[in-house]
Amino acid sequence: MTDQELHNLVVMISNEYFHKPFRHKAFFNPRLRTTGGRYMLSSHNIEINKKYFEQLGEAELIGIIKHELVHYHLHIEGKGYKHSDKDFRDLLKKVDAPRFCSVLPEEKKRRAKQKFIFYQCSRCKLTYRRKRSINTSKYVCGKCRGKLIKVKEMTVE
Repeated sequence: MTDQELHNLVVMISNEYFHKPFRHKAFFNPRLRTTGGRYMLSSHNIEINKKYFEQLGEAELIGIIKHELVHYHLHIEGKGYKHSDKDFRDLLKKVDAPRFCSVLPEEKKRRAKQKFIFYQCSRCKLTYRRKRSINTSKYVCGKCRGKLIKVKEMTVE
C-alpha cells in the first residue's frame, strides 16, 4: 500500500464513520516503533506505522485509522481529544475504534524473554525486582536505608 492509497483510505473512513471530511495528510512513517499511529496536533496530519499493516492486516490498519481520526476530529472541533477525556472515549465507542492497538508478533517474542534481577535489603529483608542492574554501593533500601544485596538473576519466559 502506498501513501496515496493510505490517504484515500483515511478520507473514505472519515466520510463513512464520522460523516466529516479529512482535509490534511495521512502517510506511513517508517520511524514509528512503539505505536500504530499518531495524530500531529500542530500540522493535523496522521502518521501510521506500516508494520501493523504488513504483519496484522487491513482490519488492524482500519482500527488504527479510526482511533487517530477520533483524535483528529475532536481536536478540530475543540473538544476533549486526549485518551482520558470523556468525549474521546464516547466517540471511540460510537465508531467502534480500538483504544489500543495490538502488540506486533515481533514484540511478543521480544517481551517473552525478560531478565529480572532480584535485590534484598540486608536489614529489613524487603525484596526488589528490577529489569536493570543497580549500583549497590550507591543505592540503599527505600524503606529502612539498609544495604542492598544482589540475590539472583532470572530469565522469565
